[in-house]
Amino acid sequence: MGLLNSVRSRAGLALALVLGVASAGTLGGCKPKKTGSSPTPAASGSAAAATGPCAEYAAKVCAKAGAESPACNSFKEATDLMAPAACTAGMQNIQVTLTKLTALRGECDKLVKTLCDAIGPKTKTCQMVTTQTSSFPPARCKMMGEHVPQIIEDLKKMEAANQPLSPELQAEIASGSAPAFGPETSAVKIVEFSDFQCPFCSKAATVVDQIKAKYGDKVRFVFRQYPLPMHQNARGAAEAALAAFAQGKFWEFHDTLFKNQQSLDRPALEGHAKEAGLNVPQFKKALDDKKFADQVEADMKLGEKVQVQGTPTMFVNGQRVENPSDFNSLASMIDEALKGAPHG
Repeated sequence: MGLLNSVRSRAGLALALVLGVASAGTLGGCKPKKTGSSPTPAASGSAAAATGPCAEYAAKVCAKAGAESPACNSFKEATDLMAPAACTAGMQNIQVTLTKLTALRGECDKLVKTLCDAIGPKTKTCQMVTTQTSSFPPARCKMMGEHVPQIIEDLKKMEAANQPLSPELQAEIASGSAPAFGPETSAVKIVEFSDFQCPFCSKAATVVDQIKAKYGDKVRFVFRQYPLPMHQNARGAAEAALAAFAQGKFWEFHDTLFKNQQSLDRPALEGHAKEAGLNVPQFKKALDDKKFADQVEADMKLGEKVQVQGTPTMFVNGQRVENPSDFNSLASMIDEALKGAPHG
């Protein structure tokens, strides 16, 4: 699972370093790299060997301790070595083990209640906190307890990112001269912030083709540039795409770039321009003059305003799409938006 980034993110360092959770709306995406995160311990490779009463014993303990917790992983390793009779005996007295686990989890349970009371027990962010902390050892929860005010502040910002954009922000990201297809008057507007060097954006590009094929002129789709800092060729590719847009060849060039993500340096971009049928001298001059650099920067500032935390990030009528690379879930959102759209 991708980690919350600390660059261009609205969530602060306390949450990034201590909680290490996935950011809203960026499942399966590219995110700016951060430091200080602690990977979740991997399950033991031998755990799958336990069967029968030992597998049942381990499963009940892990359900209480947390499936990805160190206690669960250690217990799986132990039951893998235990005799079935020993596991059966353990099952007969499992309440003793579960009671001890409850006591050990007290710090984490207390932390979850404190955080969820502050951000709202029914919010998506509370659900995420509950899920994530189930894998934490008590010592980590205790450490987090020392940073509760900062974490609550960051979680509130994260929850704000889950809310639909205001009508003003919806209009701002959907208007202007960015590459787009579909009528400007459409009641359903989809906006994507993308990075040509991000492999997840390449998957989302396939979804965009499916949107175009299924919905045609029923929706308006707007493409915004959001090159991430760790992708050294992404900004140049973004400027090149806008140079292609100026020549009326954006979508052809868009497809070419995503099909050639390993070849996005300047010579490769010029080759792609020739392949797409662009006026290459005009294209090269636009890049030399940094003609579209300001437009790329403007898109990125728009992305920051709507809390883009990674790419691809997509909105349907201002509602953040949880997984922009999954056409079925995106189509459900579009269908729902079309149902609510005025007819005439």
